[in-house]
Amino acid sequence: MYIENKSKGHHGLAWIGFVEFSKSGQTVYFDGKALKKLKNPGINANHFDIETGEEYWVSGVKKNGQNRHQFGGGKIMIDKNSIEEYLKLVDFDILDQNNFTIIEFSKTDKVDLTKLKIQK
Repeated sequence: MYIENKSKGHHGLAWIGFVEFSKSGQTVYFDGKALKKLKNPGINANHFDIETGEEYWVSGVKKNGQNRHQFGGGKIMIDKNSIEEYLKLVDFDILDQNNFTIIEFSKTDKVDLTKLKIQK
């Protein structure tokens, strides 16, 4: 999935990697975060972080490799465990180091985040 923090417009932090979904499909878990689907999404965001309230755009990865908004910019962090699958999807041979920073997603404690979601 492609995930971009929209709290600072089109230049927010962005990630590509494997995510997990809640049973209902309304919450996306990745890199220690829980992003809940907005009921009435605005133009710039379709999810929010249940801990911070920051807004995020969550979508599938574009096969042409152009995931950033046309007016946005910045390197995309890509989980090292998803690079091989990403390269297959976009039909590239190598990862362009000018556009990506390789990271490793941390595990998400869904139990703690679910408790937080229930309390709010």
